[in-house]
Amino acid sequence: MNFLRGVMGGPSAGPQPSGADTIQKLCDRVASSTLLDDRRDAVRALKSLSKKYRLEVGIQAMEHLIHVLQTDRSDSEIIGYALDTLYNVISNDLEEEEQEENSAKQVDDLGSQFTEIFIKQQENVTLLLTLVEEFDFHVRWPGVKLLTSLLKQQGPQVQQIILVSPMGVSRLMDLLADSREVIRNDGVLLLQQLTKSNAAIQKIVAFENAFERLLDIITEEGNSDGGIVVEDCLLLLQNLLKNNNSNQNFFKEGSYIQRMKPWFEVGDDNCGWSAQKVTNLHLMLQLVRVLVSPTNPPGATSSCQKAMFHCGLLQQLCTILMATGVPADILTETINTVSEVIRGCQTNQDYFASVNAPSNPPRPAIVVLLMSMVNERQPFVLRCAVLYCFQCFLYKNQKGQGEIVSTLLPSTIDATGNSVSAGQLLCGGLFSTDSLSNWCAAVALAHALQENGTLKEQLLRVQLATSIGNPPVSLLQQCTNILSQGSKVQTRVGLLMLLCTWLSNCSIAVTHFLHNPANVPFFQLTGQIAENLGEEEQLVQGLCALLLGISIYYNDNSLENYRKEKLKQLIEKRIGRENFIEKLGFISKHELYSRAAQKPQPSFSSPDHMMFDHEFTKLVKELEGVISKAIYKSSEEDKKEEEVKKTLEQHDNIVTHYKKVIREQDQELEELKQRISTLTSQNEQLQATVTQQVSQIQQHKDQYNLLKVQLGKDTQHHNSHGDTLQMNGIQTEEVSKLKEELEEWKNKHELLQGQLKEKDSVIEKLNSSQLEMGATEQSLQTSRFGGLEHSNELQKELEMLRSQIQLQAAEISKLQMENQKLQVMNTAADPMLGDSGAPAATSSELEARLEQEIKELKSQVKALSEEKESLKQQLDSSTSTVAILQDKNSRLEREVAESKKEQDDLLVLLADQDQKISAQKMKLKDFGVAVEDEDDTESGDQGDEDEDGDEDEQD
Repeated sequence: MNFLRGVMGGPSAGPQPSGADTIQKLCDRVASSTLLDDRRDAVRALKSLSKKYRLEVGIQAMEHLIHVLQTDRSDSEIIGYALDTLYNVISNDLEEEEQEENSAKQVDDLGSQFTEIFIKQQENVTLLLTLVEEFDFHVRWPGVKLLTSLLKQQGPQVQQIILVSPMGVSRLMDLLADSREVIRNDGVLLLQQLTKSNAAIQKIVAFENAFERLLDIITEEGNSDGGIVVEDCLLLLQNLLKNNNSNQNFFKEGSYIQRMKPWFEVGDDNCGWSAQKVTNLHLMLQLVRVLVSPTNPPGATSSCQKAMFHCGLLQQLCTILMATGVPADILTETINTVSEVIRGCQTNQDYFASVNAPSNPPRPAIVVLLMSMVNERQPFVLRCAVLYCFQCFLYKNQKGQGEIVSTLLPSTIDATGNSVSAGQLLCGGLFSTDSLSNWCAAVALAHALQENGTLKEQLLRVQLATSIGNPPVSLLQQCTNILSQGSKVQTRVGLLMLLCTWLSNCSIAVTHFLHNPANVPFFQLTGQIAENLGEEEQLVQGLCALLLGISIYYNDNSLENYRKEKLKQLIEKRIGRENFIEKLGFISKHELYSRAAQKPQPSFSSPDHMMFDHEFTKLVKELEGVISKAIYKSSEEDKKEEEVKKTLEQHDNIVTHYKKVIREQDQELEELKQRISTLTSQNEQLQATVTQQVSQIQQHKDQYNLLKVQLGKDTQHHNSHGDTLQMNGIQTEEVSKLKEELEEWKNKHELLQGQLKEKDSVIEKLNSSQLEMGATEQSLQTSRFGGLEHSNELQKELEMLRSQIQLQAAEISKLQMENQKLQVMNTAADPMLGDSGAPAATSSELEARLEQEIKELKSQVKALSEEKESLKQQLDSSTSTVAILQDKNSRLEREVAESKKEQDDLLVLLADQDQKISAQKMKLKDFGVAVEDEDDTESGDQGDEDEDGDEDEQD
């Protein structure tokens, strides 16, 4: 123990041993001591030396410490010391004052090397996972810290070991349910390291209910007002969701998006936000963007966007967007988040268009944002975010594009000047003195024209008043005027991108552009070779070449002086075809072009780097090849191409016409089929009605015949009074039934008489017993020798007998009444029969009854005959209706046959037209013209646009 006291800093006689010697002796003590207390003291001493002598302890003691973890599992204290020692050796998270400035790299190497030694035996990591399962705080907490440090040093290797370990990830998920916050919080840090860049582990963690637990922790900690624990949970959620489509879908299907809405509830007073709240809210916004990122699959992004709208999350974000006092970086990130939530989703875009800022008078949120974009006093990142928001609002939104362009047209401009429109703001930014505003406004206006030929033509109507007293000029002309004035490079690049977008695929705009004689010479001179031009000027030359190429490719030769052939001759004389193609190719080789092509969001390190727009890079990629081919084509090829195009257009018109005819005939055919089915169902219903009516008529006939037969029998036996007993309508069977009933009543009468006699005898007995009981009662009352209990019993018995007597008396009276009824019925039935059973009624009475019955039967027969006549009439009308329907049915079938014959003729004609078109396309291909299959183009225009858009974004 003196040795240990010397190690721990106690007084000792003689020279002190060196650190390495002390560590060696402690390691020997751990390896050789048989007493647990000695080994525990030695490990505790190693722990105290492990920070200062990290290298020595790691080299000499690691094997012994691992052995302690394997053999001394029963003692939590020594296990805790061993884990802490290993953590100090492996971890690089030491105090700054304990590190030397020049040894930072060496420290990093030490942690990585010791980690590699520890995980060389995979059983060590498995053992560590088992220790983390222990509930003892002194074992579990250092085990969590050690495993986190191992993941920091050698993440992929440790991840693989944990992944193949049975229930390895599930064991670590239990840390989130620990009631001790320090372990739970360190468990979140551990899972952060575990889920980095490993999709398999991310899926396992997600399906182990991680989303539910993490969201519960965030709610418990106060959402955005929480501390650093909320930040750690958000970082873990980002690890689980980013670039993991499976987890994103699971997050959406589990209705976890709805639970994000309370994160963004901000009050009216947004002043004095803490740094932690800003960080938390920033991470929350980034988490929303992970779910709706443009790089995600379109279907997954769309479903998340719809869920965010329906749960109110988008509305909450727009509230933050229009709130006052929100920090600038949060406002910027909120704008970016709203941008991606509405991008390409028509429902969300329509809602965003309806959002108004809380101003007096209220202004649309789009207008307020555009005011910030063209305001040079606003921060650069904020202006970029607003531009991105505007681009996302117009992405695949023809309705929104039309609303923006309509604010520029003369018929819709507010003459009072009370309100500023989006179009006016864009024009103001387009021609302001700030080059960044010029570029942003030009790009925004280009997005309003993206893939919308109608709006490109409408924008040609826009007239601008440049100065007082001068006539107005068109917007197109004003853009080219500014270009010729030698403005800044950024302004010229923005305007050239706008013009290229405007003129592409719009022959009318090309004609307007070429109509000004000053435009083409300027762009020709700009494209000439100059030795001392810098890189930026070369970029402008490339864009000018692109604009001229668009003017040639989409030229309809409506201007005699600027036909395709003449423009190509000008290029060949003044520039040269090779130089022109070289300048055109310079655009795609530019570094800023490559950056802009990577993702839709404009992200630039400085305003000077804002040169290219993402959607414009797609246009360049699409047009560069076709313009190069168009420049080298001869006039004859152009003529042939024009002829082929005209022929194709004619064929397209014919095909379109026949398709329209076929569609109309198909529609008529469907209508006829529906009419036939309706008439068929009506016919079936009428036939069923006729069948039912026929059966009813037959039933009435049968009833009529039966009544007729019965009436004949009654007439035949009217005067018969013999032994047949069929007189006056009374049949033999009826008389026998009456006799049987009379016999039954007689039997019942006799039975009741017997019962009555029995009851009388019982009554007499009861009366005698009552008299006896009365005497007994009188004797009992006068007697003084009976006991009180016996007297009570006798009184109870007496009361019971009295009640029985009353019941019997009621029953006797009831029987007497029944007897009287039977006697009355007996006397009523007896006169009907004589001694021989013949009828007792007189002949005259029977004849009167018979005549009455005959009259009633005749009236019934008359009513039945009238009903028969009416049913016959209904049957005749139904038969005529069926005949009419059958006639219509046959006529409709003939019409259907004729329509099918006409359709077959049209299909034959279409087949001939398709053969001619394919022949023309083969001719075009022989001339080197790229021809797309019409069926592919026609069947999947919108789908191809979406796929091309996604491929270009990925490029």
